[in-house]
Amino acid sequence: MVVPVLQHVAVEGPGRIAAALDRAGHQTRTVRLDRGDPVPVGPAGLDGLVVLGGPMGVRDVDDYPHLRAELDLLADCVDAGVPVLGICLGSQLLAAALGAAVAPSGSLELGWLPVQHLPGAAADPLLSPLPDPFPALHWHGDVLDLPAGATPLARSEHTHLQAFRVGSTAYGLLFHLEAEPAQVAAMARAFPADVTAGGLDAADLAAEPVDVPELATGVFDRWVALLS
Repeated sequence: MVVPVLQHVAVEGPGRIAAALDRAGHQTRTVRLDRGDPVPVGPAGLDGLVVLGGPMGVRDVDDYPHLRAELDLLADCVDAGVPVLGICLGSQLLAAALGAAVAPSGSLELGWLPVQHLPGAAADPLLSPLPDPFPALHWHGDVLDLPAGATPLARSEHTHLQAFRVGSTAYGLLFHLEAEPAQVAAMARAFPADVTAGGLDAADLAAEPVDVPELATGVFDRWVALLS
């Protein structure tokens, strides 16, 4: 299988998601939207879809026209039962594509912070094996509402919805588990104003909790298993 990964900026690549696809014998087709690559048209022929993060927001469709195409593609993939994984901005786009509100929270949630399970996580294939709480990297200023019919899976102290599932194969994760330390360091260099606003420094962000690689591997391996 070849799975397209929609990438919005150079420093936010698929990381551990690509590694999970590779372990399962699948290929990652990275679509560099920041370089003008076109968004795939419709779900036909797609075995899965990954949409990554970025500094723009759902409301920035006039400045980033590809966001409109992404919203359409996400809605069509959910309708067609194509497995979807939206990370940070990708989770916001997934929620918006299904009619949920996405808006600024008024503050930046940044750093390695705990994520708590919501009741829906107890039977969820991806999140139920994780400890409660579990650590994840937060880097967002927008928050989202739950799409109609979706299952809420996780929250954090400052954000009422950190993860949700639509149907059985479409997931939105507002937090980051895909970014390995080198990528987090690159993000800190690319977005220094965020780091300052969050009251942290690059060293704080580089200090990945020791259990994150194993937790992330499990989450992404379990999502990749949904492709077949």
